[in-house]
Amino acid sequence: MSTAAIQTNSKLDLVLERVVDVPRDLVWAAWTKPEHIKKWFTPAPWTTVDCEIDLRPGGMFRTIMRSPEGRDFPNVGCYLEIVPNEKLVWTSALGPGYRPAIRAAGTGSSCDELYFTAIIVLEAQGTRTKYTAIAMHGDEATSKKHEEMGFYQGWGKVLDQLVALAKTW
Repeated sequence: MSTAAIQTNSKLDLVLERVVDVPRDLVWAAWTKPEHIKKWFTPAPWTTVDCEIDLRPGGMFRTIMRSPEGRDFPNVGCYLEIVPNEKLVWTSALGPGYRPAIRAAGTGSSCDELYFTAIIVLEAQGTRTKYTAIAMHGDEATSKKHEEMGFYQGWGKVLDQLVALAKTW
């Protein structure tokens, strides 16, 4: 699987790409098993306190992130495409069963105001993995907001957490 086939737009999409010192099957396991997601998915000192995965197109990807102050932020998305050990695509704009999400105004959760489609592409490079995370947005304002919220720092930190965890397996 090559990310060359994925058309990104520098004004709408945020891309994090890195080669990590972990085999692709372990990165895949970290992304597809709730017990693993809960250990790395949210940048510390935040935590992921719950996760539910129905790994099929139309299936649910749900997490609850907890702030250091103890406030919970639920997030629900819908898987769009799954290519085992190669590619995951999901969106926060749809719920399970492809049901359009309803924007929940006034919750205080930026996720309710920030719909995007995420693509994770994993390419084996010997015992290492080329990891590409793409967050696609519908407009420049949403992309900019996601970047200002700390996309690169946050998604980079959780990738470091994923790698550290996978190296213990």
